[in-house]
Amino acid sequence: MKKRLLILEDGTVFTGTAFGSERASQGEVVFTTGMTGYQETISDPSFYGQIVTLTYPLIGNYGINRDDFESITPAIRGFVVRELAKTPSNFRCDLTVDEYLTSKDIPGIEGIDTRKLTRIIRSKGSVKAILTAADEEVNVEEIVAKLQATPAITHHVREVSPKAAYPSPGRGKRVVLIDYGMKHGILRELNKRDCDVLVVPYNTPAAEILAWHPDGIMLSNGPGNPEDVAEGIETVRNLIGKVPMFGICLGHQIFSLASGAKAFKLPFGHRGGNHPVKDLRTGRTDLTSQNHGYAIDIESLKDTDLELTHVALNDGTCEGVRHKKYPIFTVQYHPEASPGPEDSNHLFDEFIEMMEAEAGKGKQHA
Repeated sequence: MKKRLLILEDGTVFTGTAFGSERASQGEVVFTTGMTGYQETISDPSFYGQIVTLTYPLIGNYGINRDDFESITPAIRGFVVRELAKTPSNFRCDLTVDEYLTSKDIPGIEGIDTRKLTRIIRSKGSVKAILTAADEEVNVEEIVAKLQATPAITHHVREVSPKAAYPSPGRGKRVVLIDYGMKHGILRELNKRDCDVLVVPYNTPAAEILAWHPDGIMLSNGPGNPEDVAEGIETVRNLIGKVPMFGICLGHQIFSLASGAKAFKLPFGHRGGNHPVKDLRTGRTDLTSQNHGYAIDIESLKDTDLELTHVALNDGTCEGVRHKKYPIFTVQYHPEASPGPEDSNHLFDEFIEMMEAEAGKGKQHA
């Protein structure tokens, strides 16, 4: 088996065994704590530009199937595991992880100390790194210097948002879904509720969205810094108060920024399917699926029309807000799960009920 190196920008070098594509790849190294759901992780657009480390020690034992993808094209730059299963066993299995990553030209590395790597990320924050072949020509000092000199990736959303609008028909409520890098799980939840959905690019103007006369607007998840999505923030700012809205992950951040709040970068992010979140309205605690590197500053909410509704129990950061005047609520986590617990799936039903309530008000005033 060929050897491969994972070289961090601080000079740390991990030597392991290569799988997937043979090419070198550079990105931001992050970790996720899910025990299962690696297929959804690989195909989640929110991981755009990142080398993803799985903290669970054995990955790939049920293979890759045709049903559990969260996007058509994976956006990760690399895949890091302690041990990769070579002979998966599951009745839905179509490919091994190695075969799938090879077909998508994504490199991976196994056999390294993922616990040590996770501790480095936890203490120093997400770091830039490169996956490259372990041969005699590798000059670690040159690679480290290159990593340190390379600016961080920006404007992730424009790379994963669709270039044109497309429909997902239904007979229920008309919903415009603004796609910042949407997981298919969000669209599936709307389809389950028979919504008539139009998926639009992140930079679609508000006037164009309102011309479709939607009953509601969904703001999807996506990768990167919300402050980079200036066009998206402007669109949402012009939609506030016009139509009921529900935002998830990056959509939550974009709505919050459009309302006057501020965002900041977390040291190592929230990634995994086991993050406890408390609903401040009910006192209920849900286990949630999360994947984000930024959060909304709770202090900045004081100067806005937003009310804090959810907090993370691990670090006390903002996990949800609601507008004080208009029918809009957003959450930082993923109620559609995919992968992860479905404790908060009811939020999609709340969105439907909110649209129905607004439609009822319109009939009363007619």
